[in-house]
Amino acid sequence: MKATEWPVSRRATPSDPRVGLAAFEPLAGIRWVESRGGRVEFKPDELVVHPRYGIGCVVRLAQRQFGSNRAQEYYEIAIGSGTIWVPAGVPGHGLRRVTSRTDLNRYRKLLRSQAVPLATDSKQRKTDLAERMKQGTFESRCEVLRDLCAQRSIKPLDENSGALLRKVREMLCAEWAAAEGLSPEDAAGEVDALLLEGREIHSSSAT
Repeated sequence: MKATEWPVSRRATPSDPRVGLAAFEPLAGIRWVESRGGRVEFKPDELVVHPRYGIGCVVRLAQRQFGSNRAQEYYEIAIGSGTIWVPAGVPGHGLRRVTSRTDLNRYRKLLRSQAVPLATDSKQRKTDLAERMKQGTFESRCEVLRDLCAQRSIKPLDENSGALLRKVREMLCAEWAAAEGLSPEDAAGEVDALLLEGREIHSSSAT
């Protein structure tokens, strides 16, 4: 594990992202600045998305030192039953706010849109999908899920692609639930219905 993203404690957190804002006691005595040098600032109890670990809740901003690295500011993020520390203001770590509810209509259209065929070579397919997932955006996750589901409807996925499909679906549905104010189960139902609708539309238009 990199020192820049270090799970240092275990803590009980709600499985439902909707209760994240009420699950943590207010943190007193911490000064938060809305903007510093053009970087995005996050506040305690704000729901955020990490490109690798998914949706979490900001606990605090604190000075930390890991190993021989110099002390710097880190966001403490509670994700699931664990905690990670993400450097504040460091490009490439991709911490972002949860997609807004008003943007979900655009992503509904994206999930229903025509899938992009994946590479037939398994190694190339794995590389391509990994690069797309590195973007960490909600849009890229919608596209990856759409394309993997379309591929699965044609032929069974290999082990790597199947594992990625389960992971990206879980992450996308968790963020969808937080944005729309749904339970994870209801969000998953809507996402699956949109994907199925899109495949049926494009399957009928191809015949």
